[in-house]
Amino acid sequence: MAERDMDIDDVLCNLRVVGMPTKSAIYIWGYNQSGQTARKGKECHLRIPKSLPPKLFKLRNGESLRWTDIACGREHTAAVASDGSLFTWGANEFGQLGDGTEESSKEPKKVKALETEFVKSVSCGAHCTAAIAEPRENDGTVSKSRLWVWGQNQGSDNPRLFWGAFTPNMVIQQVSCGAVHVVALSEHGLLQAWGYNEYGQLGRGCTSQGLQGARVLNAYARFLDDAPELVKIVRVSCGEYHTAAISENGEVYTWGLGSMGQLGHCSLQSADKELIPRRVVALDGIIVQDVSCGGVHSCAVTQDGALYAWGGGHVSVLLPVDTLTLVSMKDGRIYGWGYNSYGQAANEKSTYTWFPSPVDWCVGEVRRLAAGGGHSAVLTDACSLKELCEFKLAEIVNISNAQLMEDVASRTGADALARLCEKLRKHSDEQGECEFLEKQRDETVEAKAGPRRLLLHCLLFTARRTDGGRDSAEMEGSGRENAALGGGTRDGGPRRARPPPSSSVSLSCETSSSSVPHWSPPPSSLYCA
Repeated sequence: MAERDMDIDDVLCNLRVVGMPTKSAIYIWGYNQSGQTARKGKECHLRIPKSLPPKLFKLRNGESLRWTDIACGREHTAAVASDGSLFTWGANEFGQLGDGTEESSKEPKKVKALETEFVKSVSCGAHCTAAIAEPRENDGTVSKSRLWVWGQNQGSDNPRLFWGAFTPNMVIQQVSCGAVHVVALSEHGLLQAWGYNEYGQLGRGCTSQGLQGARVLNAYARFLDDAPELVKIVRVSCGEYHTAAISENGEVYTWGLGSMGQLGHCSLQSADKELIPRRVVALDGIIVQDVSCGGVHSCAVTQDGALYAWGGGHVSVLLPVDTLTLVSMKDGRIYGWGYNSYGQAANEKSTYTWFPSPVDWCVGEVRRLAAGGGHSAVLTDACSLKELCEFKLAEIVNISNAQLMEDVASRTGADALARLCEKLRKHSDEQGECEFLEKQRDETVEAKAGPRRLLLHCLLFTARRTDGGRDSAEMEGSGRENAALGGGTRDGGPRRARPPPSSSVSLSCETSSSSVPHWSPPPSSLYCA
């Protein structure tokens, strides 16, 4: 078949501006019972991160969207596009997809009820969803960041505007969803919480039965012997039945269920619970900039880029905890550890991954990490001409050309692409020619040989281009027992986790082990599930 001549504009979709992210991808993998990965295939295929094709989002010809945020619930997923649209897919038995029905969807669908809003961020609980958005038509009299909620315990299968205990038009900075509770942060540093409170996760100084309305938290225990005081909060994260927050001074407060050490306290004031926010004294003197809670573990990233993790201890062999942690280092490489039955932590064929293991199937600059009940997701951006070439080459790599691409990528500093090619070849050697790889190879027609060669030359040409320092990495977490902490043991307290051999990290959690924080090398962004 004759090759079709193409110039660089054809290959790069007539792109002119390369100084800002112009192309992004959603990589997703893991458990798919309800279609939460939006992919098809056997379990061995779903263990491998793969980017979702734009056609899944039913975009018009030539239309391209960047992705700005993503969140994973127990069995559903939500993603925010650069045009302010929100897409959801997966399980929907509680209306968590926001389409007014309780029918699951194995393909992404735009949330039509929010088409008049510009969505900025999204959070998924076990069976609910919350989003922060601004009206597309705003005369200045309406808040620029309003909260919308739907799904289990939220009163609607469609998104509904929710002020709760905040005054109307309060600017909402952040929202985080737990298993059965939700916490929202205002621009003034106030938290309000609602949902179930059987473990004190609402921070009200007591436990409660039944669904509880929203109330502002006004008591934080900095020292046990001192009277509780009001603290300004800058960041919040909900675990399954516990909550963590960061004060304006970089101190961490935790409350709710602490039976597995997820609160980071050496002792608890109310049996296995803390009923009001209490400062984690093990982190005294350490300035924390990000925090993320998993099912039964928590992680924190410090101002210096160090990672601390705790929780998930005292787990019965008969009652395992499904938890995992994902982390993106400053160099862009992703690592995972913890519960791994569906490959959500490290893709390998193991039930647990006890130490950080590389997830080398993604290209581009990591922007977001997310972990759900059994699936994981990563958002990446192409921010330079070189990364655009990597994106394009990653789309057409297969067994027959992987060695060539790996050689060129290795020589040009395209490390992510080189690792992807190496992973693909190793996977083929270990698994044989499985249907997924056969299909991928069959779909790569010879007509792409020309564009591939041009892209390789483009990659060589731009190899020495300086893209600027990457000042953030991302981490997403979910873990089983102490595997989620990456420590390989089960002792307790916040400890500095042993990191992969790299510099800085970004974080996200799902569930972990150790009652006091333990240390790990520099991370820069954090998320636990």
